[in-house]
Amino acid sequence: MRVATWNVNSVKQRIPRLLPWLDEREPDVVCLQETKVSDDAFAAELGDELIARGYQFAHAGQGQWNGVALLSKVGLDDVRVAFPDAPGFPDPASEPEGRAISAVCDGIRIYSVYVPNGREVDSDHYEYKLNWLEKLRLAVEPEADSTIVCGDYNIIPTDADCFDPSAFVGHTHVTTAEREAFDALTALGLRDVMRERWADERIYTYWDYRAGMFHKDLGMRIDFLLAGGSVADRAQASWVDRKARKGTKPSDHAPVFLDLDTAPDGDIGPVVPPPSRPAKVAAGSVKLPHSVGE
Repeated sequence: MRVATWNVNSVKQRIPRLLPWLDEREPDVVCLQETKVSDDAFAAELGDELIARGYQFAHAGQGQWNGVALLSKVGLDDVRVAFPDAPGFPDPASEPEGRAISAVCDGIRIYSVYVPNGREVDSDHYEYKLNWLEKLRLAVEPEADSTIVCGDYNIIPTDADCFDPSAFVGHTHVTTAEREAFDALTALGLRDVMRERWADERIYTYWDYRAGMFHKDLGMRIDFLLAGGSVADRAQASWVDRKARKGTKPSDHAPVFLDLDTAPDGDIGPVVPPPSRPAKVAAGSVKLPHSVGE
């Protein structure tokens, strides 16, 4: 089974790329984030095309903001929107935003999550992010061994997962509390299969649109498929589809793949195709083109 996660940064804008990508890569399960459409609009824009390709789908939308989806050729059972006690924003007691959806696909509970950004350290949104992650951990815990939590985590879990740790000092994504929240998920037995397979490689999944960051390969790894032990043991390949980030009107994220049991393209990776001229930068020599908290 091939599972992929992709923050498409507006699914309507990405349709001319998404449909050919489905045809080329043939994932069995796809987790999408930041769809930025309502449930009705998602079905209207994509429903017929997905059904024609053999996909069932479920979507948790929020109009022009957030939005997550699951597409599956291998079953879509027990669909759950959000998770128990998921907080809202700005009032934690309000209805949850469109940031999580899960279902059972061929015996595996698969989540598509779009973790809150956090905006600024110690802001209300930062506290919301930490609260949201803790409630996600509690929801995942009972089924962790047979679960994959896929999506945009908006966390850089280690210094090796960004082009220069010093560029992120004072920003979200790298704080101790955020990294501890990520580690709390892996403490459930969820495994970062990508890093297990490619321990010492330069791997990014997001590059800012500005300042030539993609062409210089100045990015960060914030998109993950964290797999429970019984699932991770089946891994045959895990890789970043950098090709999908190239060309006309791409998302600023690249899809990430996990192949279970068989690897249709072999044990490829970690980044396909690899960057042609990755920049070698001295610490502090390159600044972020914007705040990661925006």
